[in-house]
Amino acid sequence: MENSEDCAVTVVPGEEKQRHLIPNGNGHSSANGALSGGGAAGAATPPPVRASYPERETWTRQMDFIMSCVGFAVGLGNVWRFPYLCYKNGGGVFLIPYIIIGLLGGIPIFFLEIALGQFMKAGSINVWNIAPLFKGLGYSSMVIVFFCNTYYIMVLAWGFYYFIKSFSATLPWATCKNPWNSVDCIEFFRHDECYNGTIGNATFGNMTCEELANGRSPIIEFWENKVLNISEGLEYPGVMNWEVTLCLLATWVIVYFCVWKGVKSTGKIVYFTATFPYVVLIILLIRGVTLPGAYEGILYYLRPDWSKLKSAQVWIDAGTQIFFSYAIGLGALTALGSYNRFNNDCYKDALLLALINSGTSFFAGFVVFSILGFMAAEQGVHISQVAESGPGLAFIAYPKAVTLMPVSPLWAALFFFMLLLLGLDSQFVGVEGFITGILDLYPGKYYQRYRREIAVAICCTLCFVVDLSMVTQGGMYVFQLFDYYSASGMTLLWQAFWECVVVSWVYGADRFMDDIARMIGYRPFPWIKWCWSVITPLVCMGIFFFHLVNYKPLTYNKTYVYPWWGEAVGWVLALSSMLCIPTTVVYKLFRAKGTFRERWDHLTKPVWGGHHLEYMSEDTDIKSLASLTPNLEDNKVILFESVM
Repeated sequence: MENSEDCAVTVVPGEEKQRHLIPNGNGHSSANGALSGGGAAGAATPPPVRASYPERETWTRQMDFIMSCVGFAVGLGNVWRFPYLCYKNGGGVFLIPYIIIGLLGGIPIFFLEIALGQFMKAGSINVWNIAPLFKGLGYSSMVIVFFCNTYYIMVLAWGFYYFIKSFSATLPWATCKNPWNSVDCIEFFRHDECYNGTIGNATFGNMTCEELANGRSPIIEFWENKVLNISEGLEYPGVMNWEVTLCLLATWVIVYFCVWKGVKSTGKIVYFTATFPYVVLIILLIRGVTLPGAYEGILYYLRPDWSKLKSAQVWIDAGTQIFFSYAIGLGALTALGSYNRFNNDCYKDALLLALINSGTSFFAGFVVFSILGFMAAEQGVHISQVAESGPGLAFIAYPKAVTLMPVSPLWAALFFFMLLLLGLDSQFVGVEGFITGILDLYPGKYYQRYRREIAVAICCTLCFVVDLSMVTQGGMYVFQLFDYYSASGMTLLWQAFWECVVVSWVYGADRFMDDIARMIGYRPFPWIKWCWSVITPLVCMGIFFFHLVNYKPLTYNKTYVYPWWGEAVGWVLALSSMLCIPTTVVYKLFRAKGTFRERWDHLTKPVWGGHHLEYMSEDTDIKSLASLTPNLEDNKVILFESVM
């Protein structure tokens, strides 16, 4: 049975109705902290009482919310994954499936999560009081975002390490004269001259072309021998890299002090962390397009290959990238939306944020491929041999490119500083989403003065302890396990599918559209409802089953194959979130009493938070309010006067 203890008691101050965001302390809630019911007419309601604990925070300015969403959703995936997928899947043609799936899947769910958080005024768990039977969706998103917070910060620790190492006259990854370099290390490969010579007979310096072909770049050796100090496999954890461990610790300390005071402080920090990467991207673009070979690189990025549209893999890559870059299914967007004022126009916000997200991905492609074009021209190789995705781009391809530029330490420091900022705001907003979900479970029962600071400290410490397994010699193998399974395409698609089904078919798509109209004053375009109800679930399941059918065992560098027990650990990570949903449904139905129909009706009945009293008449059926025509000023007055 769901009761008031399961509901986040949130209070929306009176000033919000006048479009101000500073609380006045006049919040009310029901006597037990919640209004339970689906809107049965004439239902008796206990008299409202003043909450005995602090009201829910709200954004000081609406721009704080916009910048936080930009900081969270626009991250490393936009810079290091989208450009490569665009190049790999037909250049400019890739934009066609990307835009289509964005309109049919990405934007509708992006809007759904923000609107749901704003309407329910709760984090990722209690937001599903809208249909308590499916509260497992909240637990599932909490598991996913916890895993994501745990492994994602390793990229920031590596970036921080490279950033520190950039402050030297000669970049440490530019030469072979370091203790970690092997005898096979070669600074200049001269592939172009080898292709024109006779392999095995032609000599360059003291080495033949055959020996050059077996050489190793100092960039790769710095990455594998110095930063990772990588072992032979997952079964050989080895020792910890204390330098990277210190960088990891420093990064977690930064995240803690960005999050510990809540959205009032987070909303200010993201103004810098979300905007400065754009400044660096513009600087890098200006520098990139002036380099020789940049034009050819950009052409490879955009050149259309229309035959690619026939390939199912292109559409799957587009769908996976949309869900990955829009940060769907993690619960953090819901948490950010919950700090909005009730009447905020979240529909326009969602469309604007989706445009910024996709636009940033497209723009970053010009930056990345202008640099890769230059790199290919300098090495005399085809661009396909230098085009990389993920960590390969950030820690191998780009560091190589900056060694070929004048004043290379400056460009290296700029790039890794941008990498840090892109990841930091995503990281601390992810932590904010996790903490919001935890604290909303017990809004007043366990209130103490420094409970938020303590909760954030426990979360950061726990994640840091798990991260210690990733700073060992076998840490890269652990990192890949988390990346491939815990927050992969399958888990996010599964989550998004059930979100659409619960809102559309359990709570009711028309009913939720009415709720949105009550918040923003008008009904969103009808295609949103049809996407939630039919199209988006079909898209999610289609891509989900394609992933299952085409599943391949995880490998590292296409050479090391993970042992069976390593794969088993990966599947445990994936299923630990996916099974939360069916397990919770079965458990709640089993514990309830009555016939199946009675259990279903009771457990799918919304548990309203106290803040709904501020906007809905206590003696009026909630559903009847939805019949009011949006956009009429008189209707808004009726809603507000009924409370007064």
